[in-house]
Amino acid sequence: MRTVVVTGANQGIGLELCRQLRRRGDAVIAACRRASAELRAVGCEVVEGVDVTDDAAVERLAIALAGRQIDVLINNAGILSEESLDDLDFARIRRQFEVNALGPLLVTQALLGKLGTGSKVVIVTSRMGSIADNSSGGYYGYRMSKCAVNMAGASLARDLKNRGITVLLLNPGMVATTMTGGRGIPVAESAANLIARIDSLGHDRTGTFHQATGEPLPW
Repeated sequence: MRTVVVTGANQGIGLELCRQLRRRGDAVIAACRRASAELRAVGCEVVEGVDVTDDAAVERLAIALAGRQIDVLINNAGILSEESLDDLDFARIRRQFEVNALGPLLVTQALLGKLGTGSKVVIVTSRMGSIADNSSGGYYGYRMSKCAVNMAGASLARDLKNRGITVLLLNPGMVATTMTGGRGIPVAESAANLIARIDSLGHDRTGTFHQATGEPLPW
């Protein structure tokens, strides 16, 4: 039985990851700002009050996990807003950087002492963070923040390689959640694909950027 920590576990992909991981017997710690009834029904351990942009909140998560080893840390918490060149709301852009780019780095650093040889750090990112794949422009805050977290993941992979900790950057696909207005593939399908990649990609693939269905993605 593995111990898995999932951030942004209250809804969407995070909630479904918790549900599927718990169903197969993993010990799941669900970190979120506020638990939903759906999350509580999953039966996993819930740690509330976790805002991934808040140092004190992330430290409380680390304290709640004192004495435990983490096999898989899934940095899933994220937000999206749409900024065009004609609507550059810099407050929204900054907030996306705080949550999408700095949040995973803050959480990973805080929990680093609980990760060991064989552990995996997963960053749920987006192909919208790919420079080579950007063919439509727009979405300035989301694209830039996901590009930044991809770089953070690449650096983490190199810094943690000798400790035997694997870092994976995974794109869940266009998923039908409240974030996307219900457009995309079913949440259950995306979560199952993510879990399959987490299981199958080993230390030899650390620092790589993949579609949840398995295809490598360009930077």
